[in-house]
Amino acid sequence: MSAVAEAGYPRLNYDSWARTVPAEDLWAQVRRTVRGHPVPETDIALMVATIAQRLCLGPGDVLLDLACGNGALASRLFPLLGGYVGSDISPYLIGIAQARFAAPGREFLVSGAAEHVEGEPDPDRFTKALCYGSFAYLGDEEATAMLGGLFARFPKITRLFLGNLPDPERLESFYGRALPSRAELADPESRIGVWRSRAALSAMATAAGWKVTFSGMPHPFFASHYRFDALLLRP
Repeated sequence: MSAVAEAGYPRLNYDSWARTVPAEDLWAQVRRTVRGHPVPETDIALMVATIAQRLCLGPGDVLLDLACGNGALASRLFPLLGGYVGSDISPYLIGIAQARFAAPGREFLVSGAAEHVEGEPDPDRFTKALCYGSFAYLGDEEATAMLGGLFARFPKITRLFLGNLPDPERLESFYGRALPSRAELADPESRIGVWRSRAALSAMATAAGWKVTFSGMPHPFFASHYRFDALLLRP
């Protein structure tokens, strides 16, 4: 029996999904689409501007990008940075990132988010961290380990941006009245991932040592009606 049938709702393996998409369709590979079409370039530019602003990126920064996918979004940040390392659990997506975007000072690795944080051999080189559009696909155990490990092992990281988070307070804005089950909303392998409340995320971040602030996603971003952003600061 398939995972979909067992769960009673659609589930996704992102490495397998990416392999079904044409190699040149970078946004579809990471499901950055609206009704099956790539996100408009205006929205991509808005994502890049928001990330740069929230992280206060500059040429002295070395960015750690966790669950980076195929690197297409990260590549837009390269002109702002002094260095970059991105990791993702999907060998296929990292292969695309390495072929298209790797260069001296720009590295892509196959690794889970918590695995990378716990095993990074040179944590002192990083000054900022990012997990954009991907934090919802981490289960609570991995998310907790990632946040705690970043705070404990990466003392020079002053800002961590968790962007594009699904908001359980606005479920109806996305689903309408046909709301999914609690199991689906808490499943990191569901189509949208885990819908964590601000209170739940705040508790998780605070326990790891971070100070957290929340903001709505900027308008007219296509998903601003049901998503929000979180910025974690080192006190």
